[in-house]
Amino acid sequence: MSKSAFSCLALALVAAAPLLAAQATNPPAKPKSPNAQSSPVPKERTVVTHASVTINGKTIPYSATAGTILLYNKEHKPTASVFYIAYTKDGVMDPADRPITFSYNGGPGAASALVNVGGFGPRRIVWPHPGSSQGELPPYHLIDNQYSILNKTDLVFIDAVGTGYSRIVGKGTPKMFYGFNEDAAAFSQFIQRYVARNDRWNSPKFLLGESYGTTRDALLANDLVNQGIYLNGVILCSTVLDFQTIDFSPGNDLPYIFYLPSYAASAWYHHKLSPQPSSIESVVDKAEQFASGPYLEALFAGQTLSASRKQQIAAQLSLLTGIPASLWIKANLRMTLPVFMRREIGSTGPMTGRYDSRFITPELQPLLPVSGTDSAGATSTAIMGALTAAFDGYLSHTLQYQSSRLYVQLSANVYRQWDWKYQPLVGDLDASVGATVGRNVAPALARAMNNDPGMKVMFNNGYYDMATPFFATLYTVRHMPVTAAEQTNIHFYYYPVGHMLYLNLQAMPALQKNIDSFIASAAHP
Repeated sequence: MSKSAFSCLALALVAAAPLLAAQATNPPAKPKSPNAQSSPVPKERTVVTHASVTINGKTIPYSATAGTILLYNKEHKPTASVFYIAYTKDGVMDPADRPITFSYNGGPGAASALVNVGGFGPRRIVWPHPGSSQGELPPYHLIDNQYSILNKTDLVFIDAVGTGYSRIVGKGTPKMFYGFNEDAAAFSQFIQRYVARNDRWNSPKFLLGESYGTTRDALLANDLVNQGIYLNGVILCSTVLDFQTIDFSPGNDLPYIFYLPSYAASAWYHHKLSPQPSSIESVVDKAEQFASGPYLEALFAGQTLSASRKQQIAAQLSLLTGIPASLWIKANLRMTLPVFMRREIGSTGPMTGRYDSRFITPELQPLLPVSGTDSAGATSTAIMGALTAAFDGYLSHTLQYQSSRLYVQLSANVYRQWDWKYQPLVGDLDASVGATVGRNVAPALARAMNNDPGMKVMFNNGYYDMATPFFATLYTVRHMPVTAAEQTNIHFYYYPVGHMLYLNLQAMPALQKNIDSFIASAAHP
C-alpha cells in the first residue's frame, strides 16, 4: 500500500460523490483503446498457514489461506485476479456443519483489511483510543482476537478488484468492475468459484459487508439468490442502501432529519448538552421523536414557516445538539454535516471525526468558510498508520504471502473510475422506473428476501457514525417492500462507536455476541 494517507475510508457526504474521497497517490489509469493488448494473466496460487485462537475460553485451531482466484468473461477469458484470505476451522468432518461468511469493506475502492484485522478475523490490531496521539505512532501490535466470530463461522475476506492484491488482468477493463451491478457480479462469480473449489455448496452461507460493502450486500444477495445460491443471512455494518438519505443537496431535506439523532449522540459524548442526560439512549430517543415530528413538519413547511415557529424549532435543535440557536437560524434550520463537525466543539474548536465523532483533530484553516483540505480527517489520522504497517507485516510474516506488488488499502483510481449511474436489473422491484429511483439498492435486498424468504438480515449501527447515520438506515429498511413475515427476519443493533464498529473495544463483546447469535439462529433454525 502507498504510505500517504487518504482523506476518507469508506463513504463520501453526497450521493453524487463516491464513498471514497481519497487523495490520489497514483495517477489515474488511462482508458484502454479497443485494440489494446491484454494484461498478463497470473497463475492462481495459495499459501496456507496454521494457527489457533482462543475465543470465549475455547481454543480453535484454524487454517489461514491467502490466495487468488481468477474471474472470467462469457467467453471464458480471464478478466481479473481476486485476492482473498480465508480462515477455516480445522478438524471439521462435514463442511455442511460449518457456516461460511464472505466479508468485505466498501469504498468503493477499499480493501478488506479493516474488517479482517480490524474486527472480525482471528488476529486484530490494537487500535489507538480517541485522544491518544502516542497510540497513533509505531510500533503497532497485532494480537489474538478474542472477539473474532471464527468460533461460529469460517471467514473469507475478499478484496474488490483494484484493491489489495486484486487487479484487472487479461481481457478485463475497468468498466467490467467499477460500477454497482458490475461489482456485485464480480463478487458473485468469486463466491461461486470459491464454493465450488472448496466443496462448500451445502454450508450455511452469510454475507458481511461494511460501509459501501452494505450496498454491495444488497445487490450481491439478489445476484446470488437469482443464481440459485440461497443465503442464510446477510450482515450489514454501517449501512447505506439509499444514497438520497445522506445527500445534502439543495431541496433534499431527508439528510437533515436522519442526521439529527447522530448529531445529538455526538453532542452527548462530548458533554455539550446542558443538562447532560444520563444515557445516550435517552438522547437518541428524544432526538428521533423530534426529528420525525416537529422538525420534519418545519422542514416540510419550507419558506412558509413562521418566524416565531422557526425560532422555537431552533431552540429545540440547540437543546439537542449544544449548538446555539442563532447558528441554526443562520443555517435555515438545515445544518450540513461539515458545518456541524466544525461547530460541535465550539466556533474555534477542533473538528470532530466523520467516521467516528469521538475522534477530533485541529482545523488547519478555521477562519475560512470551509476547512482546510489537507487534513486526512480525525478518524483516518488515528488509524491509517496502524492499518498500513500492521497488515503489510501480517501478510508477509504471519501469512507468509509474498508479492512484488504493493497492497492497496484504498484506491483513488477505483474511486475516480466508478460509475455511479445505478440502473436496477430487469426483474428488480424498481426496474420499471429505472434511473429515476436514484441510487437506492434497498429494493434489490427486498427482492432477495422475497425470493429467499428464510434469509435473515442483521443491521449493526454506531451512534457516532457520521458517514452512514443509523436513523437513515431505519427509515430505509422500514420502506423496503417486504412482507410482514419477512420483516420478522430483520434485526437492528446499536453500539457506542462510529462507522468502524470495532474501533471501540468496549463495544466488541456486544458486537461479537449479537453476530454469533444471529449466525447460530440463521444457520440452524
